[in-house]
Amino acid sequence: MKNLENIENTYKSYRDDYNLEQRKNWYSKVTDAYNKTRPRYPQEIISRTLELTKLNGDAKILEIGCGPGTATTEFAKLGFSMVCLEPSQESCNLASQNCAKFSDVEIINTTFEEWELQTNKFNAVVAATSFHWVSPEIGYPKVEKALEDNGCLILLWNKEPQPSYEVYQILDEVYQRRVPSLSRYEDRATQSGILRELGENVVKSGLFKDLIYEYIECDRVYTIDDYLILLSTLSPYIILDSRQRDALFDDLRDTLHKHLGDTIETSYLSAFHIAWKKDK
Repeated sequence: MKNLENIENTYKSYRDDYNLEQRKNWYSKVTDAYNKTRPRYPQEIISRTLELTKLNGDAKILEIGCGPGTATTEFAKLGFSMVCLEPSQESCNLASQNCAKFSDVEIINTTFEEWELQTNKFNAVVAATSFHWVSPEIGYPKVEKALEDNGCLILLWNKEPQPSYEVYQILDEVYQRRVPSLSRYEDRATQSGILRELGENVVKSGLFKDLIYEYIECDRVYTIDDYLILLSTLSPYIILDSRQRDALFDDLRDTLHKHLGDTIETSYLSAFHIAWKKDK
């Protein structure tokens, strides 16, 4: 629970400390990096959500915070009609490019909070590693109103890819020298616990029922440069002073090349929560 509280407090501080315009453009400078290095959602995860929700080909999906379309394309290629909200104009542009061949996908440059509610219209609302940016007091009630009767909320999550503990110990020396606050390692049990606990907010809202949580373990090999590009898309690195971030990355790059060569193996958990709108 403490890990979840830390995460929730971090994103609450982002919402409190940065104005709406700043939050809208949070990922604007790293849009291409995000598109290139953030892991996709495995087909197994997508297929499992569709198996459980029983969404048919005529289903209408609202996506919150689609980014460059990382999860959008996975649903769109199955023929779903989608309305996708994204606050960053740069991400909207890239999402439009990535979804250009899907005629039933509409990308709208807005936040979920500012979006004009369409009541009882959608069979599902999807948020892929994005719903933590929305205040729970606003997010859950608005999702519930947007859903048709028995509609479902699908929260997809990819934890941050991280190296093995042995590699972490090597990198920790760099972090302790440069930015101690960024030194963090989470074992599988901790990662799964954090993801599981995120679903508790769905239950706490009192608006949804029958919560289901599942996850799978994933691996990805990055070049050293791409791994550092990945780190640049994570919020704790985005808010660093640019000179501090550059110095950290230079040290990490030298250390990784010295000990690993040209590539780094990482692993992460990909997960989902599904819950259904309660009957009135």
